[in-house]
Order: sequence, then structure tokens, then C-alpha cells
Amino acid sequence: MKEMQENCGFCVTSLLHDCNNFLKSSRHRGRDAVGIGAVGDDCIDVVKWLGTPESFDISNLHEILQSKDYHTYLGHIRYTTSGNKNAPLEERLAEAHPQVIGGKAEYCGSHVIIRNCDAIMVCNGQVNVPYLNDVKSSLLKTKCDTEALLRFFYQYGELELLRRIPGAYSLALADRRRKEVIVLRDRHGMRPASLGKKDGNCCVASEMISLWENGGYFIKDIVPGSAYYLDSKGSYRSEKVVEPELQHCFFEWNYVAHVRSHLSKISVLTARCHLGEALATEFRPKDIDLVSFLPSCPEMAAISYADKAGLPFMPVFYKKRKERAFLGPSAEERAASIRENLYLLDNAIPFIKDMTVLIVDDSIVRGNNSPYAIKLLKENGGVKRVCLASYTPPIGIIGEDGVPRGCEFGVDMPPTDKFIARGRTIEEVGTILGAEVGYLSVEGMLKVFDSLSMPRGNLCTYCIGGKHPFS
Repeated sequence: MKEMQENCGFCVTSLLHDCNNFLKSSRHRGRDAVGIGAVGDDCIDVVKWLGTPESFDISNLHEILQSKDYHTYLGHIRYTTSGNKNAPLEERLAEAHPQVIGGKAEYCGSHVIIRNCDAIMVCNGQVNVPYLNDVKSSLLKTKCDTEALLRFFYQYGELELLRRIPGAYSLALADRRRKEVIVLRDRHGMRPASLGKKDGNCCVASEMISLWENGGYFIKDIVPGSAYYLDSKGSYRSEKVVEPELQHCFFEWNYVAHVRSHLSKISVLTARCHLGEALATEFRPKDIDLVSFLPSCPEMAAISYADKAGLPFMPVFYKKRKERAFLGPSAEERAASIRENLYLLDNAIPFIKDMTVLIVDDSIVRGNNSPYAIKLLKENGGVKRVCLASYTPPIGIIGEDGVPRGCEFGVDMPPTDKFIARGRTIEEVGTILGAEVGYLSVEGMLKVFDSLSMPRGNLCTYCIGGKHPFS
């Protein structure tokens, strides 16, 4: 069994078209595979396909999942980095969500239909293998640990899952032995989950943006350490199982979440604006003529940086497709996504010639985006000098305890990754990238979250040198 390394999106709805639309609103969380599980009183069927929600026509989904007995739909959009894009289609589909127990699968090229499942699960996060040692490996058909998590539930139940597996996960599951769909969020609350209502029925989404964009409304965040039970009539009940020990992922605000979402009552947009202002306070190179950003996540931070520094702001890049290179499942695909998707705005080129331009970015992880952007500015735009400013501190460094950092909890930054900041000074990073580089300090970032009523002690900072959240 290998560890899941994903930062996906999931949802629970009462209608199939709502499930599909909720997943479309979660495209920023994944683009490798999509799955929908249809749940009835005595039947659970699944459709999974490679690509995005738009890759499968909704009218055909209605034809496949046409039983009038369905009352609830579990959806999932996958961002995977542990799988192999060159693996056989059946292997890739098997590792997509929903993960299943039982059922009869019919593989049809780039999609699979699984009828009469005993149980299914959709999950956002990463569960480390040692917590799943009680699951017999002989029962597992895939290398995805969500299947192991589902097996753990099937044997021990949801209450023991919350008690014995600390994180990091938000998930939904259906079991033919049970009358309700169950939603769980681990005690640390690393991965988000929102409870809402749509057309009078309760629903769940990774982020509230799925509710807002599709005519629903937000009720509250799913409480960490709790189990929620959604019935076929659209109502819910909840039970606190373990006390929350909050360790929210700061990178959800900095990068992963949609800019119009709110996580733990904190606006993502507001957080990024404050991070941009803090960055301008700490890192302000001399003789900057213009502030811009790498599209599109850092835009509001760049505007705030420019306002704080009293500098002009202007977009200089555009993308053909609104996809995130970070979500690519391999270094090759991430590089191709950048090379084939990032361009200079033609009307900006005459303006920026011979200027010193500061580019704000949300993070500098592997250094994939930055060199190509800097090359475009210098070679195509005639920019005299480029400065690169990240409002996230250096990721993947070696901590003071000598342990190489990274993410073990659901974002594609495993400790074994090729982090550009590891073992290098900021000046050395700048030399590699071809620009003057500056990062917001850890203290500067934590002060921003403190000011937004998110105490620093409630954040996981492991990837930037902090303590392990489960220690």
C-alpha cells in the first residue's frame, strides 16, 4: 500500500446534476479523474472517468444512473501525484474515487461502471500507512489508501475510525448495511469540508464555493472530530466523537482553496490580501517600476502588495486554460502545462520594456513556473530586471531538528520532493531562477493569520519547518 498524495474535492448532494455541478466548481482542486457514486436504499452504483467533470456528458450520466431509487450522490474530483499517468487505464480508474468494496465493474476504456457495491468512500487528504496496519493487505485491490481507509471503516465503524486515525482526511461514505450517508472530518481539521443546503436538502462540499455557485447556501464548517449522518429525506444529525486538536493547513488559504471561499470563517481573498501587504512590508527591492503576478492565484496578493508599496500594478501574463500546473501528476506534465499555457499579454510588452518588474507568487516549491516566467519577461518582454516575491515561506527546508520537511497530509509536496529551497540560501535560489528572490517570513505569515483570528497554534506549519502536527 502506498500513501495517497492528493488534495482533491468531494461532495454529497441529493441530485445527480447538483453533484456534477458541485464537482465543476471544484476544478481548482483536481483534474486527473472524476467519480460519482449513486446511493439508494438497497443499491450503490458508481461511475468513474479520467479527466474533468466536463469529460462526461451529464445526459449520459443520467442514462447510466437512471434508477429512481437513488436518493444521494457522492462525488469526487481527484488530484493525484502518487499514480502513474502511463499506467494502464484500468489501474488509473481503480485508484480513482469512489473507492469501493464489492460490486461488479465493467471497464469501458477511459471510464468504468461499477454496479451493486457494498460500500463506497470519497476522500480528500492523506492517511499515513502506519495508521492502517490493522487492515489486511490481502483484502486490498488497489494501492490507494482510501480503499484501506474504507476497509478500516467496514471492519471497525466510523467512530473507531475517528478515534484511532488522527488525520488528515475529510470524507463521505455509503454502506448498504446503513441507512444514512456518513461524513467524517479528522480531529485536526487539515482538509476542509462545508455543510450546506440546496433546495431544502442538506449537502456537503469541500468548499463553500460549490454551494454558492450552484444555488445552495452555507450552514457551517464540518466540525473536526465529528461524524455527520445524512438521511434520504435531506436532513442530518451529527455526533462529536473526539475533541478537536486543530492543525489547519495554511496552504489551503495561500494556494489551494478558491479565492471566493471561506475556510473556518476566514475569507481566502482577505487572507491573500493581508499576505500581500505583509510581503510588501518585509521584502521591497529598490527601483521597482511595476508589480504583477503569476496567474492567477496570487492576483489579490499582488494588488495588495502594490497598494502597500505605493507602486503601479498591471497584469502581464495570461493563460489559455485555467488549469494549475501544480496539479500535474508528474514533473514532465507540470513543465508542459507551464510551457504550453503561460504567455505575455501583447499589450503589456511595449509598456514593460526596460523596466524592473516584481512578480508576486503564492509559493516557490520546485521552481518550475518561475524560470519560464522570468525567461518570458526578459527575452520576450525586454524587462531589464525581475524580482520574484513569494507570500509563502520556503517550503521543504530541513528543520532545526534535522528532519527534511514537506507535506505528509494531502498536498503534493512529499518530504522526498525536489524542493528548490532545500539546502540553499535565498540568494542561491535567486541565482538558479535568474531573479532576485524574497519570501515572506514564517513569523510574518503567522502574524497575518493571528490578525485574522486564526491562532498560529491552530495551524500546521510542518512543511515550512514547524513541528509535526500529530506529535
